[in-house]
Amino acid sequence: MDYENIEILFAEDSMEDAMLTMRALSKSGFTNKLLHVKDGAEALDFLYCRGIYSKRNPKSHPKLLLLDLKMPKMSGMQVLEKVKTDDALKSIPIVILTSSQEDPDIAECYKLGANSYIVKPVDSNNFFNAIKELGMYWMILSQPAN
Repeated sequence: MDYENIEILFAEDSMEDAMLTMRALSKSGFTNKLLHVKDGAEALDFLYCRGIYSKRNPKSHPKLLLLDLKMPKMSGMQVLEKVKTDDALKSIPIVILTSSQEDPDIAECYKLGANSYIVKPVDSNNFFNAIKELGMYWMILSQPAN
């Protein structure tokens, strides 16, 4: 796979949620190049060009990072903190896409520099609509300046 043109890095440990999210983005016409990784450690491997991503250009960063919070190896909160404290990465917008509705999680994510916090709806229709809106939100934000 060509890792140089990844626009969205999506870290999600639930394969079911990942497939549902990617299907919803695809059905809503969202065509940006997306790479799904299974946990926070793999997200950092991609960002820091380690392991299977070692040949990737370290200056080529995704335009958006979608993070689940509760993942094995390294949580989304830990990835968020690492990215937002790294001068080379901190400008990447980060959207938290998680099932956690806990106020302390929401507050901590914004404190650490998250750009948005979206709670995954439980029912599939609402989930699809939330992802579609996320796609529209991203398409509007990613327009080049005139």
